[in-house]
Amino acid sequence: MIFYYSGCGNSRWIADELAKGLEDKLEFIPDLLRKMDSEAGLTLNVDGDSLGFVFPIYAWAAPKLVEEFVLKVCWKGVPSQVWFACTCGDEMGLTLKTFRQTLAKAGLKLDSCYCFQMPETYLCFPGFHLDTEEGAQRKIAAAKEKLPKVIESIRNAERVEDTIVGSMPRLKSGLIRDAFNLFVSDKGYRVLESCTGCGVCAKHCPLHNIRMVDGRPRWQGNCTQCMACYHYCPQNAIQYKSFTKDKGQYHF
Repeated sequence: MIFYYSGCGNSRWIADELAKGLEDKLEFIPDLLRKMDSEAGLTLNVDGDSLGFVFPIYAWAAPKLVEEFVLKVCWKGVPSQVWFACTCGDEMGLTLKTFRQTLAKAGLKLDSCYCFQMPETYLCFPGFHLDTEEGAQRKIAAAKEKLPKVIESIRNAERVEDTIVGSMPRLKSGLIRDAFNLFVSDKGYRVLESCTGCGVCAKHCPLHNIRMVDGRPRWQGNCTQCMACYHYCPQNAIQYKSFTKDKGQYHF
């Protein structure tokens, strides 16, 4: 069983390819969280199963909602193996350590991790930019080449720690990550006059955080800053403060 979260599509593609290669079932974490809210919990019997998680790196760690999902589920039984695969623009910091700790709190023992560099998507801070088209295609090509090896590794239940830690990991996966989770918000999004009211932003928001009111998107305060609304808008009519001006768009 593979549980995944994705905003702009990088992690969704990786999860799809892994699920096809492993002939495994794929579950979307935000859908399960909504189900848990409506049904007051979720119990999963994973005894003897291969248990995988796929997600993008947010502030050099697993997204907060992924960690919340792991801790909210009642896991029954002992999986045959537990692994995760993450996507990042450049590096993952201490995600191996922090996500292993989260899994341990839920009674799950991590066996392996895999890291895929994929095109950048996060633009909500000054100095953050998309990859060039050439750079993005290089990352995707490298991921395509790597996927069969990862599938074989998971199939064989190998113990692998495939990481791209990067510089100053304690600072990035510690203080910066904590600050990101504390201040992440949808209050900085604004809509330009070029908005046509098509509703694509609401359709692609993984948390169903956007409602269309009088033909305009309105954010509801439950945001991870995945930036799907910004990147999928066909008119580039959604901006985040002044940080996204003239930075372009990308989704897988």
